[in-house]
Amino acid sequence: MSNHSVALFGEVLIDQFPDGQQILGGAPFNVAWHLQAFGQSPRFISKVGFDQIGADIQSGMKAWGMSLESLQVDSNYPTGQVAIQINNGEPSYDILDQQAYDFISEAALDLSQTYDVIYHGSLALRHSVSEQALNTILANHQGKVFLDVNLRAPWWQKASVEQSLKQADWVKLNADELSQLILFNNNLKNTMQQFISEYNLDVLIVTLGSQGAIALSNKGEFVEVKPVGDFNVVDTVGAGDAFAAVLLLGLLKDWPLTLTMARAQSFASASVTQRGATFQNRGFYVPFIQAWF
Repeated sequence: MSNHSVALFGEVLIDQFPDGQQILGGAPFNVAWHLQAFGQSPRFISKVGFDQIGADIQSGMKAWGMSLESLQVDSNYPTGQVAIQINNGEPSYDILDQQAYDFISEAALDLSQTYDVIYHGSLALRHSVSEQALNTILANHQGKVFLDVNLRAPWWQKASVEQSLKQADWVKLNADELSQLILFNNNLKNTMQQFISEYNLDVLIVTLGSQGAIALSNKGEFVEVKPVGDFNVVDTVGAGDAFAAVLLLGLLKDWPLTLTMARAQSFASASVTQRGATFQNRGFYVPFIQAWF
């Protein structure tokens, strides 16, 4: 069996912006993209259609140095697409149904691979085929599980998300998503403690948009970070994925939680100065690489 430090399971798609611009996206894909830029070798497990967008995604991955070994191709369903609208600086998403990433095949998985960490979101669990594929991967997994909650109505079921939470070690979500999954208990920290206890988590991270983020560990370590400095906000699409990528780096590199959160906030803040969730310019990553490694 061969070991890879991290696998990312879930959607890959094209974000369609109002001005006609198309940018590679999908939370697991975005995170994998950033990890590749940071010198990791992520194994990205997903499916694209046998179409031009799917071919473009494969070309983009190759050019970025990403492995295509676990990227399946489907002739029955199209590559994922999301139409993005920007209203008052905040993005909204029209997520199409019956996309290739909904049908990641269990039979096509390479179960000889082992990983230190598996990352997945909740969107790719909306259809039973991909959900079963993920469950098969997790059943063979001995390392940590990082769940990035992404509750996009109507594409989530509470029972499915709760089952994923029970399998997770690290969980990231925003304050609104937390409120949809557990009753508020006096204050945010108490609510987070209850959530960690209920799902037996190592670490829970709650993102607060422009107000930063809060992390709490099962050992009682509490970390709060806020954006520092002024940023020319182009759009916030993918900012949470940028944050998650550095959280994963911290988990893989065994950074202290305080340091991990500070670096995640720094990278996420810089990401909003760029259009879209994936950046073609490797120079964008250089200052972070020089400072962190």
